[in-house]
Amino acid sequence: MANRKASRAVDIAPRSLAEVRTETVECDLLIIGGGNAGCFVATEAKRLDPSLRVVIMEKAEIMRSGACSAGMDALNTYIPEGKTPEDLVRWSRAQVGGGPLREDLALSNAEELNEAIDDLERWGLPILRDADGKIRYRGKWDISIHGEQLKPIMAEKAIEAGAEVYNRVAGTGLLMDGGRCVGATGLGVRDGAFHVFRAKSVVVSTGGAGTLYKSYTADSTDSGAQIWMCPYCVGSGYAMGFRQGAELSSLEQRWVATRTKDFCGPVDTISVGYKAPIINCKDERVMSRYAHLGGDAAPRFIRANAPMEEWLAGRGPCYCDTRNMAPELVQAMMTDYLNERPSFVLFLASRGQDVTKEAIEIYGSDPYIMGGHTMGGFWVDMQRMTTVPGLFAAGETAGGNPNKFVGGCAAEGKLAARGAIAYMAAGLEKPDEAAVSAQVESEKARVFAPLLRGKDYDGVTPTEMKERLQRLMDEYAGGSSQFYRTNEERLDYALRHIKMLQSQFAYLKAADLHDLMQANETMDRVDVAEAVVHHLKARRETRWAGWQTRSDYPGRDDANFDCFVETRRDPVTGEVTAFTRPYEQLVPGDRFKA
Repeated sequence: MANRKASRAVDIAPRSLAEVRTETVECDLLIIGGGNAGCFVATEAKRLDPSLRVVIMEKAEIMRSGACSAGMDALNTYIPEGKTPEDLVRWSRAQVGGGPLREDLALSNAEELNEAIDDLERWGLPILRDADGKIRYRGKWDISIHGEQLKPIMAEKAIEAGAEVYNRVAGTGLLMDGGRCVGATGLGVRDGAFHVFRAKSVVVSTGGAGTLYKSYTADSTDSGAQIWMCPYCVGSGYAMGFRQGAELSSLEQRWVATRTKDFCGPVDTISVGYKAPIINCKDERVMSRYAHLGGDAAPRFIRANAPMEEWLAGRGPCYCDTRNMAPELVQAMMTDYLNERPSFVLFLASRGQDVTKEAIEIYGSDPYIMGGHTMGGFWVDMQRMTTVPGLFAAGETAGGNPNKFVGGCAAEGKLAARGAIAYMAAGLEKPDEAAVSAQVESEKARVFAPLLRGKDYDGVTPTEMKERLQRLMDEYAGGSSQFYRTNEERLDYALRHIKMLQSQFAYLKAADLHDLMQANETMDRVDVAEAVVHHLKARRETRWAGWQTRSDYPGRDDANFDCFVETRRDPVTGEVTAFTRPYEQLVPGDRFKA
């Protein structure tokens, strides 16, 4: 059991790869990413087999890493009394317009959901209850918590269970042997070492992909920080698998959410938790136009896109109307924000905004790739193994199963741990040492190349390439400046320029270790963006307006696209192939109704 604290950053300027130290760790189970899902993978694996050597490679510091790092004010799914896992699947299916979704994955997750959340309460998470001791719901499925300590609770339990945590080591690539995954590599952001983790099975739980698109929330040129999603989840896990031929699923179903404008804070806290209606500049209730689709309870993509449609129609800006809220409700709402987004309370105070007199303005976020909210991620089997043997996915990285949220990602962590243990129990051949060693040296050269070029090299900085990518994706691949619309010609343009960016990896430069991490993250962003554009291009219809809108194919086409869109990149040639997989309805009932 060890939480290996990172050292203070060292100032290194290696003149050659020979001066870069390599550290090798042997383990049974490697977990890449120590966020919500990763912590649950670790605790479940050690519970099932305490003899396993379980290692977590964590880019940040595990106590405050990942999308839950700052806390939460609610858990969006917990099956109430009188409801079943099948009911949750029906609701999830309706929330994505009838699907498609992987109902096999969704049902298995739903069956584990409540137990995973009960684990959190047993570990110390305060779940709010009424006077009778019953869990307090704020909506049909979501429950209220005091979750500022949510992430430390998870992390402490993983460490207590016996997982070894390597903090400040950013994952860079997978190690392969004859088509199977046998470990991964990482950059020591503080110590400057190249870390090699040899493992019998690997679970990637690195979170989703933000900062692919330009954000219009921040008044700065470095637009990667002020977004709704954790800005440090950049899609590295997707990129690592994609480069080794793992199949990606449904990346075109991007997560776009209505958020508080100029800050990008959560809106469901206001609109769902405190019933503040969405209005336009004419004081008209926006969701009344969608009464036939459920109004305020319409599917999430409709609610996210509705304010943007008001802007297009000349009825913007839009707001959450808090002007009639009672003072005690405002105080309770601000307390909830202090548990999830405390800086939003400071933001309102800095503007002197009294929300009982001035409604809170809202706008659409930049798009994100998230397998926990929408369903973009790796295609996995019921054991949560990807199409690469030995490589498993949990949480945001596992595709096909939307609306998992915190509890579902935790449940999936437990399922992935069981799958990885079963894979190891089947018996594994020893890898080809010479082949793996050659990969280590090749990856080390790729990762450290920007630093070896030096800060004075006449090249491209990570920020310059990142911001070029973000503007490219925003303008040509359906970003918020285009009201999420795109077409074939724009997507072709995006692909041509992504290829240009990939050719310019050879000119990236880094001044220090942090800069080097950002250079590698930027390369990951570009590779994931390539996959996203291929997905958007392959789905020639509009199925989830806002999340996925094709101006040249404005209608839904069930005859041709009631299916999953997949991509795979050839590890040798780099060629990306798009194809489809069929949808299978397992839970009976009207697909469009909960």
